[in-house]
Amino acid sequence: MRRTVTASASLDRRIDQHTPVAYRSDVRLKKNLAKVLAWERVCRVATAGDTGVPHVVPVCHVLADGKLYFASEGGARKVRNLRANPRVALTVDLYSEDWSQLRGITVQGTATLIAGGARFRKAQRLLYAKFPQYPRDAGLGKSDVIVEVSPTHVFSWGLD
Repeated sequence: MRRTVTASASLDRRIDQHTPVAYRSDVRLKKNLAKVLAWERVCRVATAGDTGVPHVVPVCHVLADGKLYFASEGGARKVRNLRANPRVALTVDLYSEDWSQLRGITVQGTATLIAGGARFRKAQRLLYAKFPQYPRDAGLGKSDVIVEVSPTHVFSWGLD
């Protein structure tokens, strides 16, 4: 059974009437889903700019306080897309050659770009703690941003 959690009641009304939907403005990840999101080291992020052309890239992420964070160069296409359209989706999947064992999570949400300050430094510390090679191989500079994803929908398969 598909589970949808969303912050937009008007959007939910368009979702199949047989899909269970909880209307909430503060989407909270179930503990088992949060564990997977926190543990996995790479997710795929999808954005679309004002032209609607999709763009999908892998990123290294962290989970903190129910939100996902990843860093990017300030001029990267995903950041340009998010400036034009803050809607974002990301997927973490646990692939198996035995397809009965496929597992994953997709989070849809709203992105906020953080260019500096305390929130930037906190997310940067979390990223550097999870990925010790980060400061050496891809240290964040003044033109970089942290992307904060606030979930509005969470879908999972094989993890319920």
